Amino acid sequence: MTSLRLAPRLLRVAAILLKYQLDELVDGAHLFRPLKLVRAMFPRAPAEVRALPRGARLRLALTELGPIFVKAGQVLSTRRDLVPGDVADELALLQDQVPPFPGAEARAIVERELKAPIGTLYARFDENALASASIAQVHAATLHDGREVVVKVLRPGIDKRIARDVDLLHALGELAQRWHPNADKIRPLEVVAEVEKMLSNELDLQREGASASLLRRNFASGIDLYVPEVHWELSTEGVLTLERVHGVSADDIAAIDRAGLDRKRLAEKGVRLFYEQVFRDNFFHADAHPGNIWVDLTRLDEPRFIALDFGIMGSLPEADQYWLAENFIALFERDYARIAQLHVAAGWMPTTVRLDELEAAVRTVCEPYFTRPLSQISIAELVVKLFQTARRFELTLQPQLILLQKTLLNIEGVGRMLDPDIDIWAVAHPVLKRILRERYSVRATLRDVRRRLPEWIHTAPRVPELVRDALRQVASGERREVADPLVVLQAREESRRLHRVLACGFLGAALLVGSAVVYALAPHTHWSLPGAFAVAGLAAFVVGWPRR
Repeated sequence: MTSLRLAPRLLRVAAILLKYQLDELVDGAHLFRPLKLVRAMFPRAPAEVRALPRGARLRLALTELGPIFVKAGQVLSTRRDLVPGDVADELALLQDQVPPFPGAEARAIVERELKAPIGTLYARFDENALASASIAQVHAATLHDGREVVVKVLRPGIDKRIARDVDLLHALGELAQRWHPNADKIRPLEVVAEVEKMLSNELDLQREGASASLLRRNFASGIDLYVPEVHWELSTEGVLTLERVHGVSADDIAAIDRAGLDRKRLAEKGVRLFYEQVFRDNFFHADAHPGNIWVDLTRLDEPRFIALDFGIMGSLPEADQYWLAENFIALFERDYARIAQLHVAAGWMPTTVRLDELEAAVRTVCEPYFTRPLSQISIAELVVKLFQTARRFELTLQPQLILLQKTLLNIEGVGRMLDPDIDIWAVAHPVLKRILRERYSVRATLRDVRRRLPEWIHTAPRVPELVRDALRQVASGERREVADPLVVLQAREESRRLHRVLACGFLGAALLVGSAVVYALAPHTHWSLPGAFAVAGLAAFVVGWPRR
């Protein structure tokens, strides 16, 4: 029913795809098949269009279809595990630029959102937009204390338009899922869901402001990366006021050279910033193309980057962050067996995978790269190929990892523009090892233990009882995980013995955790480590020994 309701708009999409000779996409959708009868009526694509590669033709078609399709293309450009590289390269060139809406309308929106006249809010508000995109546009302004700011304003009615266009994308995704011969590889509904989530996030400017604040706090020194300040008193979900910053796009090599900046040093700093954001802070800028990463031309002695546009940020689950870091280290050290083991241990692949076969597949991908000089090896390209190879072994790739993969491609691209000879491996390896050493050091572990101790103390006495209840449920048939009668009988016999083992295990764990915490909480007291161990052990025995 949805497809029929949207039929006129779907037919327009099909006509534009035909215009750019993307016939295979039209033929793959059942609803578009009637166009075959009238295809001769459509004008033949100009010779210059026919001569273009498929990726360029798709990029031009999406641009003509409008802003939301541009967003979809940008998301698809990140899915190099799903789309061919030549198409992804072209889609990455898509620019989200549309004509600005009237400045007077922007002024009215700001006044409505902030509930005050514009003259009360700002000393000056320029109605001519600095930049304009499909979701919002940006205006220059000045505060009453003389500070320069930029004001980002959502387009009027954009939420309704996005909802309508997302419906169209869902209809197209359903058609492609049903009829496209490579639907299982492209996974169109998954791509549509990513577009919808990204657009939903970008519609909340308060969320973007919160992301900017966190990134600014993570790089509070401002030495390597500067993040503009958010003016919260002048921000809502529909309006965001940020400190105005000045610089040039990271790909403006001529301007950077004229300023006399050390591009080699800047490129290395960019690579370090990526690994610090991902593995130190677990919060990274996930739209780090040159337009959003500027260079501060005023800092000659200590060049730095300026971050802009915080609508798309990424983070990883703590477990994935650890496994990914270990995978990078193993990749740097060419330990293919460990890469295979880590993929299974992380739960990214089923435990039934043969590790020797996975190791051989990883070696087949990596070894040709290591015949080149390290300065010519792209970590991002290698990671993409590893993910593509791992899909044969039922890799479950999380959206966060895909976002990280896209960011890594962007960062490497910026780094190589600034310094074509940069050895990314030599820069990244020691940074990652240092971060891992600090993050998983004894001191960091003790801090983590101290933070979690109250929760553990509250929960620990119940653990043996919970395990005993679970075993009783299995033995009585209340749970169906165990169906073999022999196993049920063994479970009954082992229940009491396991209870005692768990009790001893809990006591041992309590001794270790408790002694570490006592020692960490009082490092400057007269307690020695053996003394702390003894006190903590006694406390664990008294408080935590499980009752029968």
